[in-house]
Amino acid sequence: MKIKKLNIPDVILLEPQVFEDSRGFFFESFNHQIFETLIEKKVSFVQDNQSCSKKNVIRGLHYQLQFPQAKLIRVLNGEIFDVAVDLRLNSPTFGKWVGEYLSKSNKKQLWIPEGFAHGFMALSDHVDVLYKTTDYWHKKDEYCLLWNDETVKIEWPINNLADVVLSPIDLTGAIFYQAKVFK
Repeated sequence: MKIKKLNIPDVILLEPQVFEDSRGFFFESFNHQIFETLIEKKVSFVQDNQSCSKKNVIRGLHYQLQFPQAKLIRVLNGEIFDVAVDLRLNSPTFGKWVGEYLSKSNKKQLWIPEGFAHGFMALSDHVDVLYKTTDYWHKKDEYCLLWNDETVKIEWPINNLADVVLSPIDLTGAIFYQAKVFK
């Protein structure tokens, strides 16, 4: 497996070694021992989540403070633009974001450690996303950063703003300067 540290070095793009032939393909999507070696950190995943989205759906930017979740994200079907925003107050990249295209065809995965808001935009007609988390979801600890915050300035691959589909929670996310952050 190859790794690429992004502009926020704690967020890591993982690219598996894929074995293809006339029958199809095979790749190891997760190996705990190799994964911990690559990210240089002990990790214990406790929950797998799967979501299905239609084109132009944006989910996020979600995070938890008391029970922070690191996430390992991959796409089973379709393509997304996946985003992580650094909300660690003492980080040199506080308030910065990184984004990567993840798809069924490129088979890449994104590791997002604790301390980040996470979200994605569905770019194909039908998208299935699977992600592992290091802590359980706690409804009372759910926070949302506004997807189009003017301070963070995420460059979503949007052709027409009117096409974006959001949940009521994602529509009312906090602006960056009012968001609760990791101290």
